[in-house]
Amino acid sequence: MSLTPRPGVLDVEPYVGGEAAIAGRNRVIRLASNENPLGASAHARAAYEAAAQELHRYPDGASAELRRALGALHDLDPARIVCGAGSDELIGLLVRAYAGPGDEVLYSAHGFLMYNIAAKTAGATPVTAREANLTADVDALLAKVSDRTRLLFLANPNNPTGTYLPAEELRRLHAALPPEVLLVIDAAYAEYVTAPDYEDGRALVAARDNVVMTRTFSKIYGLAALRLGWAYCPPAVAEVLNRVRAPFNVTRTAQVAGLAAVADQDHVARSRDHNETWRAWLMENLRGLGVEVTPSLGNFLLIQFTDVPGRTAPDALAALKEEGVLLRGMAAYGLPDCLRMTVGTEAENRAAVEALRRFLA
Repeated sequence: MSLTPRPGVLDVEPYVGGEAAIAGRNRVIRLASNENPLGASAHARAAYEAAAQELHRYPDGASAELRRALGALHDLDPARIVCGAGSDELIGLLVRAYAGPGDEVLYSAHGFLMYNIAAKTAGATPVTAREANLTADVDALLAKVSDRTRLLFLANPNNPTGTYLPAEELRRLHAALPPEVLLVIDAAYAEYVTAPDYEDGRALVAARDNVVMTRTFSKIYGLAALRLGWAYCPPAVAEVLNRVRAPFNVTRTAQVAGLAAVADQDHVARSRDHNETWRAWLMENLRGLGVEVTPSLGNFLLIQFTDVPGRTAPDALAALKEEGVLLRGMAAYGLPDCLRMTVGTEAENRAAVEALRRFLA
């Protein structure tokens, strides 16, 4: 008799990240993974290097100092913060803790792939709701809520579309949910948002027992390599996460680099300003090439191509790769006619636009 994994595991399509290398090329323009083109704070890099002197020491299993720093920065109770190996881990832990066989995990049609993976890994059923103009639709989401729904994930802003629900719609969504459904607001790109009607979710978490906000250090903080994220939770949910997470789930190097990154808000501001400037430049110049671009609040843009042979999204992806420019195909997100482009450095942005110009000529 052969070994058989639990139901749902073999239904999982493994997550595939954006390409990072091209065979035979030393210089590659990487705009496929929504990384910070300015890199990590110099203070975070220095803290990481210093921590390397004590690699034989276990980390603080509670990430207490980092939680205190996050609490001070965002005016939150540190006891309600749980740190994880990226927000990916926290998403998986939430699903494992609150859903299983016979349960449903709900999210919008073009939501982050990890919601589907986490649901199937736990034996739960992933359920999607249609979007309106590539934006999560509150009424469509609520129409899919059933007596089996256990979690609703909302990426706000959403990856890969860059669209968002304003605070009023976010509150309307939560108000109509049954109290036994956990609303998880994935605010991975919150630090990039400057829209006045945006709410990252912390106010809802503070006031309600069935809302969690997740955040990451992988984007604006530039610490993607270290896998560091955090969740702000109701006390009961924080207790559950601390029961199911691994005892040393966040490495010491990640904690000290994260602590230094939190202290360097000047770097965060520079990164946000750079993104605002060059996202707008990319939007204008890409549209000038005749392609459709979805307005985004993140550090990336969704570009839509035609279905004309030789001018499709896969054709563009291959042509750009030939020139050493890596973007991300979106077929796995149900958007086969789209590519996602990260906002890069000035030189990278200009080179990518010129490569696209040659492709579309």
